[in-house]
Amino acid sequence: MEIVLLRHAQPQWNRGREAQVDPDLTDLGVEQAGLACERLGDEHFDEVLVSTATRSQRTAAPLLARSPAPVVEDRAWLHEIHMPASWQGSPSEEVGRTLREARERPRDAWWEGMPGGESFRDFHARVTIGLSNELAERGVNRRDDGLWDVPDDDLRMLMVAHAGTNSVVLGHLLGLEPEPWEWERFASDHASLTVLRSVPIAGHHIFTLQSFSDTAHLPADLVTA
Repeated sequence: MEIVLLRHAQPQWNRGREAQVDPDLTDLGVEQAGLACERLGDEHFDEVLVSTATRSQRTAAPLLARSPAPVVEDRAWLHEIHMPASWQGSPSEEVGRTLREARERPRDAWWEGMPGGESFRDFHARVTIGLSNELAERGVNRRDDGLWDVPDDDLRMLMVAHAGTNSVVLGHLLGLEPEPWEWERFASDHASLTVLRSVPIAGHHIFTLQSFSDTAHLPADLVTA
């Protein structure tokens, strides 16, 4: 089984100096999305799952327009950790300052997330439960010993989501203990590709990391974080 994670392209977090909670893509992001989807356009996926966030939907759009009709599903569990809704339309300088100051919080506070937003505990549970249920529907289950039962080695899935979401998926499949800053220890670029593949071992399977934050499809001047 192969799982390909595509991070959304560059989002327009600020519009007219106002913060956006569910941003669209920048012009550069639209170009990144087009190039990523050109790279993936001839590949076969049994299923494409897309986060409900606008930036992920827009990143996936070029691929879906040229795709040979895979099963495409929107998935709320793939959405990035939810920031406070009150940030929408707030001065972008204030939101930026809040985020910078939040980096100095103690570890316990990181687990709680941003005041008024989703806690990392809830975010991690949302993503891992959603992923586990998704895989279980295809007969892919994690055993108590950490190994996986994978009945179909040829199954290929594409997930179009976010740095945080993809990092939680990555850590869960690799059997790593969660951290409240997953997107920091697995820092990926916009419109980058990460590939995990199941391999048989000890009578069952494990997931291996084949590539991480691959941006070979982007010119150097289009690579952004």
